[in-house]
Amino acid sequence: MKEGIGFGIDRGGTFTDVFVVYPDGKTNTFKLLSEDSNYPDAPTEAIRRVLSQSGGTEIPRGSKIPTSNISFIRMGTTVATNALLERNGERTALFITAGFKDLLQIGDQARLNIFDLEIPSPEMLYEEVYEVHERVLLVDETCKMDIPGQRKKANNGQEVIIEKELDERKLRASFSEAASKDIRSIAVALLHSYIYPEHEKLVRNVAREYGFKHVSISSDVSPMIKIVPRGFTATADAYLTPIIQTYIERFKSGFENNLEGIIVEFMRSDGGLCSIQDFVGSKAILSGPAGGVVGVSYTAYDKTSEAPIIAFDMGGTSTDVSRYAGHFNEIIESETDGIIILSPQLEINTVAAGGGSRLFFNNGLFVVGPQSSGSTPGPICYRKNGHLSLTDANIVLNRIVPEYFPKIFGPNENELLDRDAAVKEFEKLTKEINEYIEKKKQPRMSLEDVALGFIKVANETMCRPIRSLTEAKGFDTAQHVLACFGGAGGQHACSVARSLGMKKVKIHKNAGVLSAYGLVLADVVVEKQAPLMKAIDPFFGEVEKLFEDLTETSRSSLKSQGFQDSDLKFERILHMRYEKTDAVILCSDSEGKFTTKEKFVEEFRIQYLREFGFVIDDRPIIVDDVRIRGIGTRYLAEKSEKLAKSKGELKSIGSYSGFFENGSAEMSFYNLSDMLFGDIVEGPAVIIDKNCTIVVEPDCKAYVTESGDVEIDVKELKQVKESDDTVNSIHLSIFSHRFMSIAEQMGSVLRRSAISTNIKERLDFSCALFGPDGGMQAAVQYQLRYHGKQGLKPGDVLLSNHPSAGGSHLPDLTIITPVFLTGSPEPDFFVANRGHHADIGGLVPGSMPPHSVILLQEGAIFKHFKILEEGKFQEDELVRLLNEPAKIPGCTGTRNLRDNLADLRAQIAANQKGINLLFELVKAYGIDTVKKYMGHIQSTAEMAVRSKLKNVVKNNSDPDLLTFVDGMDDGTVIKLKVSIDENTGDAVFDFTGTTYQVYSSINAPKAITMAAIIYCLRCLVGEDIPLNQGCLTPITVIVPQKSILDPDEEAAVVGGNVLTSQRLCDVIFGAFKAVAASQGCMNNITFGDETLGYYETVAGGAGAGPGFDGRSGVHTHMTNTRITDPEILESRYPIILRRFCFRKDSGGKGKFRGGDGVERHLQFRRNMQLSILTERRVLAPYGLYGGSPGSCGRNTLLKCDKNIRINLGPKNSIDVLPGDIFELETPGGGGWEKP
Repeated sequence: MKEGIGFGIDRGGTFTDVFVVYPDGKTNTFKLLSEDSNYPDAPTEAIRRVLSQSGGTEIPRGSKIPTSNISFIRMGTTVATNALLERNGERTALFITAGFKDLLQIGDQARLNIFDLEIPSPEMLYEEVYEVHERVLLVDETCKMDIPGQRKKANNGQEVIIEKELDERKLRASFSEAASKDIRSIAVALLHSYIYPEHEKLVRNVAREYGFKHVSISSDVSPMIKIVPRGFTATADAYLTPIIQTYIERFKSGFENNLEGIIVEFMRSDGGLCSIQDFVGSKAILSGPAGGVVGVSYTAYDKTSEAPIIAFDMGGTSTDVSRYAGHFNEIIESETDGIIILSPQLEINTVAAGGGSRLFFNNGLFVVGPQSSGSTPGPICYRKNGHLSLTDANIVLNRIVPEYFPKIFGPNENELLDRDAAVKEFEKLTKEINEYIEKKKQPRMSLEDVALGFIKVANETMCRPIRSLTEAKGFDTAQHVLACFGGAGGQHACSVARSLGMKKVKIHKNAGVLSAYGLVLADVVVEKQAPLMKAIDPFFGEVEKLFEDLTETSRSSLKSQGFQDSDLKFERILHMRYEKTDAVILCSDSEGKFTTKEKFVEEFRIQYLREFGFVIDDRPIIVDDVRIRGIGTRYLAEKSEKLAKSKGELKSIGSYSGFFENGSAEMSFYNLSDMLFGDIVEGPAVIIDKNCTIVVEPDCKAYVTESGDVEIDVKELKQVKESDDTVNSIHLSIFSHRFMSIAEQMGSVLRRSAISTNIKERLDFSCALFGPDGGMQAAVQYQLRYHGKQGLKPGDVLLSNHPSAGGSHLPDLTIITPVFLTGSPEPDFFVANRGHHADIGGLVPGSMPPHSVILLQEGAIFKHFKILEEGKFQEDELVRLLNEPAKIPGCTGTRNLRDNLADLRAQIAANQKGINLLFELVKAYGIDTVKKYMGHIQSTAEMAVRSKLKNVVKNNSDPDLLTFVDGMDDGTVIKLKVSIDENTGDAVFDFTGTTYQVYSSINAPKAITMAAIIYCLRCLVGEDIPLNQGCLTPITVIVPQKSILDPDEEAAVVGGNVLTSQRLCDVIFGAFKAVAASQGCMNNITFGDETLGYYETVAGGAGAGPGFDGRSGVHTHMTNTRITDPEILESRYPIILRRFCFRKDSGGKGKFRGGDGVERHLQFRRNMQLSILTERRVLAPYGLYGGSPGSCGRNTLLKCDKNIRINLGPKNSIDVLPGDIFELETPGGGGWEKP
């Protein structure tokens, strides 16, 4: 390596951090604003300043920078991330297999926020999409359907069928058109190209003939199964790589000889450096934060104690959290701004809470972010007419003192932070808050109370992704050490650690620029990967051969970059999963110890057991991909000199009045550069470094290590006491986060522990927390009716699915656990979760019979069954009840008892997690305080609903118009009249006139009506309020007994939850004239035989509304389940997906159009039974204010043996033959206003 000055530069969203290594081993660090009108590029400016200072001669801005004194430049950059977020990448076209033109727009059919009536359409990175006429199919020897075409070996040894050769004539016509539209970059994603890439390679060759310089083919960019994320990844690569290349060329042009002969490397998302030519868009999204994780791995992890680390990188725009326990935690799929990246990358969770996060007071709650003031205009104190932000809160509490901060602010970047301006803005907000809380008869708050409140809420916001990162993988958060870095991290470290139960915080001396420091320490990495898709036994020989081949390819690449064999090491990685599951475990052999398949299997089982709570002994383990991570070590920073031992004479540089939980306190300030080994600082205090500020909170003790780092011992949080009648808006916000966090962590455990596809992969489950009266506190998507408390004891757990006990339909099994924390004979709380089981017996596989007429035909029934009684699992009785449906004519018992038992145990474990977290919450705040805030949070939701309802009356000249009637395809009518008291906001939802119950499966238990009302009210409020029973407090509901909305206990209900619930939402929204009807159906499709079963729900069109079009191809209302990726579907089931795209023009016309439904064509490769349970095939989704209705859906069967098309109607069950095609056309959404 050439001698000279080395640079590690991390360009973040707000600041660019710089770590400089001089030839004599000395180092320097500094920051500068990432965006500033005084210079065009922050990294170039940083290098110019250093070389000017070291050379003694000022290098003018804009002139070529000499490179004679530069040894290396290592950079982490947000160029790709910014281009993605701002959508200013290269003009791109997508080429995809014919029949799947809209596949990426449909995605997994779920939406980000289930409560948004205006569902944002995904903003695709491509401008044009062209269909490639070709088709590759997988060989399945068990199938009876004859498929013409040539068989060929795929690159993993499997056979594929080339059913349709690539039509080159049509392809050339598409490229000619794309070129005429000035498209400059091409992305290619063809079905099954991950194992047969030949067609993609041909497309690339033709594209280059037409002058397209950049072509990203998915089989190169991401050679892994799942066409949706692989297609997104190829598109991102095509969209971003030209922008990166342009930036690199512009960066190089600022230097003499375009940096020729200088080592310039960039950090990739996987934590490894790469050469300029290997830095591509799909690998660059996490370029910035990855450097920080590398820095933590070198500076915070103790190999002796092996205490796991949580890396806490708090910057100006957001906070990144990650985990390190001796090796990098990797994932292979992530999502950024709606774009999925399928590529090995560090697992880094990001939350929109940073120093620039804006502060709001909404509905009595303190809200931090997600909006950010950024670096321009920045917080108020930046002197650029910015917005009130978290940094302003820290400055008014003297946790940041302007005199100790760099003079880089103001229009000329030469002024201090403006504390006075921040104080004035907080005074305005404090006045607004006091006006609100005085009306609620709450005590007034001081400016300091308000500022501290926002800091506490921000801390809790940042704790949630940390809990998810650890708990979701089976780790105890409290057993970790918090390694804090980033410019703002030290100001929040003690509080975050305390909230998480952590005992220690580590802050490296270079914490303020640790991402840049990590770049200097990082290795160069070359990764090579190949798909396998085979069982590890008996195919481990193929695994070993791939390891050898990939290692040699990686070695050659690294040697071409100047590395010697002595500099190299190779990490062997397998992507492993159980057969018929999607949960991939990355098993890494970093030290070459796994010489046999048994070692990899053992590692897989250890990880799987820890993460999911069980192993599946009788199921094959599949190796999806074989990967080699080649590592070249070029530079390792020398350890710094040890500090001299303190003589106990540490003096502060000043003191300021601070404000903490217990009020005002004097804070001493210390300079880190003045501190010696063994110096101890008792909180409250502040330690100042030029790049970060460390707040040592009360009851915390900081000390300086021999290497000059700071470690803080954090004492356990003392129980917070309040008077019984005090309501604190700050705690209201914090408890809202904590209650939701409990529900989220319960969901993490359930997803980890469950075995079935429905729960683990389709995410068809939800979790809830209840107060002692059974009122819902924090829940996702559903409401449970209160179960009686009498006779419940510690260790009891209830299983229920009966409609009369609050159930929806029988496959949704609910586990309810009473929580006893105080020794009271009655429960203090309840926790519950509900999961959709794939089969619980009944008439048809999947327990979703289209033609059931009584409840007994729909599967096993549980009303208040004690599945655990005083801690004992009642397995024998449970099995008996699951097999009980076999006594009903035409029915069987459960067809998958093993999955039922495993998922029910997972549900019980999820509730236990909720109980443990409730115990921690009560320990911190006391039982009375927790119960009190449960009530107050309900009141917050209640007030928001009342306010909305009063506004409805105020803005509606004729309140009597709040009526609506809609119906089901069989002629059943649902009628609603809403009456609102304009003074109180009380409302009556009167369903009188609704049709009596029906002799079919579309009856809906009353719990579904209540769930629909609470869901619709939450949507109508249009703000982020807690979802709880308070939403229903102002509501009186009148439902005729024995009607379709409150049937008797014997009525069939399986369609009520998946069909009638959708119509209920349409009726409620129709009464409020809020939005036109959505597709009004979940399109339930099941198929199977005696050996397999598959269930899916399919998207349609969303209704248009005031000022917005309805989204196409999305789930609506209370459903949001995902759909299986086409390649996964075809690889696991005897199915060919012939078509999956938008159903063009099926959305209702209007000034604002309804969303289009989808077309989904399934061809069966062997004899099976197909069942469909759908609606809106007769009665169209309505439009409003002159908008046209959406198109009705259609269910058609194309019989291959007779070449005829058969209309199956809305509900049917039919035997299908090999070659038969089921054509599903889902309804469109209604239009809004006349065109």
